[in-house]
Amino acid sequence: MTDRAYRAAPPGALRIEPLGELTAIFDRRSMQTHLVVAPMPEILDAMGADACGAATLAARLAAIFDFDGDNEVQSILAERLGELAAMGLVERA
Repeated sequence: MTDRAYRAAPPGALRIEPLGELTAIFDRRSMQTHLVVAPMPEILDAMGADACGAATLAARLAAIFDFDGDNEVQSILAERLGELAAMGLVERA
């Protein structure tokens, strides 16, 4: 499986508001609001300004949370990145 690189939305494009178990993400560019659960907000936060793929993202999240960045985690993160791209919250780099 190819580790596709994605880029997060530019600074200020998204307004992210925690709502208990849910998080509302308002995309100022499309004027759409998305309701998501963890780990979507954490993924967006860990992406930063540079393009990254699932392997890089797994390493960044493993440094913050208590898990290792093995292949299973990378596979799950690749799926989540694809979902975020489908929502328009990240784009392929």
